[in-house]
Amino acid sequence: MQRQIWTILLAGALGTVAFDLFGQGLSPAFGFAKLAPVGLATATLKTIFGAVPKGAGDIMHVLTGMFVYTLGYLLVARPIQRKILPNLHWMITATAYGIGLWVFALYFVAHLIAGNAPFLGFTGITWVAFWGHIFYALVAVYVIERGPFSQKTEA
Repeated sequence: MQRQIWTILLAGALGTVAFDLFGQGLSPAFGFAKLAPVGLATATLKTIFGAVPKGAGDIMHVLTGMFVYTLGYLLVARPIQRKILPNLHWMITATAYGIGLWVFALYFVAHLIAGNAPFLGFTGITWVAFWGHIFYALVAVYVIERGPFSQKTEA
């Protein structure tokens, strides 16, 4: 059980760092849009609760990346993949999961909850978010499937 908790924490933390590094650092450095996940998280919280304390968006962004998305893979995506295509390589599952996260974030959260245009109007930020969510999933799933606390590392 302790191994699973550390795996979830490490996978979520490294996935979130990869997402933020790509979306807020590398993408704008190469002339593309800069992601604002904290802004979206804050707008979502304000829509649901009204006024929110300063820093609430940061907390929501980090907790979502560290726990919610990682648990989504472990409890939803991986069990479905193992039931339907048990021999599918983890990278394909991770990529599909990243696309699912992108749909969840940019349609369900940004549009249906926060009130933005669906997929943020398919602007530059849409596609940076697309690749950012895929990078998140690839990093997080790597840690889960092949990382230091995974079953695959045992002899």
